[in-house]
This record gives sequence, structure tokens and C-alpha cells, in this order.
Amino acid sequence: MIYAFIDAQNVYKGVQSDGWLLDWRKFRVYLRDKYRVEKAFIFIGYMSQYQDLYSLLQESGYILVFKPVVVYGAGEVKGNVDAELIVECWRREKEYSQAIIITGDGDFTPLVKILQDKDKFMRIIAPNRKYASSLLRKAVGSHITFMQEISQKVKRRKGLKRWKDPAGTNHGEGF
Repeated sequence: MIYAFIDAQNVYKGVQSDGWLLDWRKFRVYLRDKYRVEKAFIFIGYMSQYQDLYSLLQESGYILVFKPVVVYGAGEVKGNVDAELIVECWRREKEYSQAIIITGDGDFTPLVKILQDKDKFMRIIAPNRKYASSLLRKAVGSHITFMQEISQKVKRRKGLKRWKDPAGTNHGEGF
């Protein structure tokens, strides 16, 4: 059984910096079809105004793990999910044969090394090359996919419903 553990903010910011948005439905289908992912856990900050997004993610087959967010004075929202992702991955270790970690954040390098030692690591899917940690890249070698390589399969179509977050940032249905 293969599980995916997804750092939602890292993915969102990474693909956005490359000028496109992820269609979370298509991405879930991609994970199922390409890697036979049975459970995909998405770690995401919780803000009540995004209930429609959370419903869309659940309907698409993701298991949501929420983290309360902190809003800073300038309206910047932060919901660091690193610890939650690591703990959940570790807690469920006996349930899966291999794990895919979806992030470019080097803070997950120790988790990857532990999974490798236990023969439970399958691959990293990083949002982009530019911001993928060199430590993470070194640890995984060729077991990394960059989302630019699969963007045509998982990119959000233009013209879908959009909304603004409290900081005024535009978002699409894909996140």
C-alpha cells in the first residue's frame, strides 16, 4: 500500500512561482494512476473561509490534516505543517509499504532518510526545481519528480472560480 504525504502550502507556493496553478483533482488522479497511491494526506492550514476548498479536496480523495494558522500584522498567513506531516507519516508507518513525500522543503530530509533506511521511501515530488532543497535532492538522488515535468497533466484550466484570501491574494479552485 502506498501513501502520499503532501505539504499543501509548499506545493501551492512552488507551482505558483512557476506561473501556474495545480488542479488538485487531476493531481489526485495522477497519484492514483502513476504511483497507485491509496491514501493521500494533505497537510494544510485551517481558515474557516476556505470551507469550499476543503470540501473540494475531500471530494477529490484527499484526507485533510489541519493546522491552525497564525495571521501576522501585515496580513501574512502562516500554518507550518512540517511537524504534523512528519508525525503522521511516522504514526502510520505500519499501514503503508512505501511513502511519497510531496514537498521541496529540506526540513523533510531527515524523514526521507529514515524512510530510506526502512525501505519505505518511494519518491519526492517537488513543486519546482528552483526552490527544491539541495539537501533533499542529494538525499533522494534520482527519486525525485518536479511538478514542471507533469504540469500538462495536473495544471488547472483557466477560467475556474477564483477568490481572494484575507491578505488580498487571488486563488483559484485548485487552491
